[in-house]
Amino acid sequence: MAEEAKRRKFEITRRGALTAAAGAALLPFAAGLPIRQARGAAPYLEPAYPTHYRFRLGDFEITTIMDARATIDGPWPIVGQDQPQEKVEALMRENLLPETRFRPGFTPTIVNTGKELILFDTGNGDNGFVPRPDGGWLSAQLGPAGFKPEDFDIVVLTHCHPDHVGGLMEKGKWTFPNARYVIGAKEHDFWRGDAALSADKESNDYKSAVLFRSHVAPLDPKLTRIEPGDSVVPGIEAVAAFGHTPGHLAFHLESNGKQLLLWADCAHHEVASLARPDWDALFDMDKAQGAETRRRIYAMAARERLPVAGYHTSFPSVGFVEEHGSGYRWVPVTYQLDL
Repeated sequence: MAEEAKRRKFEITRRGALTAAAGAALLPFAAGLPIRQARGAAPYLEPAYPTHYRFRLGDFEITTIMDARATIDGPWPIVGQDQPQEKVEALMRENLLPETRFRPGFTPTIVNTGKELILFDTGNGDNGFVPRPDGGWLSAQLGPAGFKPEDFDIVVLTHCHPDHVGGLMEKGKWTFPNARYVIGAKEHDFWRGDAALSADKESNDYKSAVLFRSHVAPLDPKLTRIEPGDSVVPGIEAVAAFGHTPGHLAFHLESNGKQLLLWADCAHHEVASLARPDWDALFDMDKAQGAETRRRIYAMAARERLPVAGYHTSFPSVGFVEEHGSGYRWVPVTYQLDL
């Protein structure tokens, strides 16, 4: 009995000690104090964003490169120039986007066919719509993406606006010294003429004409001019997309049964341009023809369920198009092209 009493006394004492210890541990919290000195907060880090995106398309390998990351006023009047500003802002609000500021993509595309390395458009360079430091990143981003400028066999120019041809030169030297160049014949002939030089010197048309003379015209010995329906190489065919500029081209890619539409500047905003393809685009040189091209190109992309590389859609600038009401909707790529 004495042993049993001794054991029970020990258990009571032990439980009391544990209870007391637990209560002591809770006292700092009851007083609003931490148990121990808090560590210093981790420092904030800079925002991080991908600068290239890569996927396979049959036997082709496709890489998109971020050439600029700038937030600008808009999308009105860049999209909806002919509409009241409030109408465009309402469309942004309905789509959970800022009403008066947006971040367009500037996205050259690289295609490795297994035989040729092809670049579509060269970005802003030092002379484009978004000059450095906010744009003109293509040449600096090639290395991290696994390329060297001298590796390129072909450079295709969808059209001659500064944010597409500005990267042809770096510090007075040709950026892609071993490449041959491809451009639409109609596009080349227009900018080679003098019509755009009569435009206002602050206009995009005048700046494009000047840059054509310094960055494109000297390439004539290495320049191939093509028409819609012509092939750059087997599996890459030019598609008429006139209106944005007189000879603006899109391109249809196909390899081993897989297809992609590279539509260049057929959209300047992935919501506004697609929802209302009939709205004027500020930088379209022929507004009516630009609208007709958008309707035709969007209908084709939606009907054929084509993945699309859209130069000015948000990076990585790859997605799909579906019919939506009286217009269309951009569906950004997730994992569809990984399968």
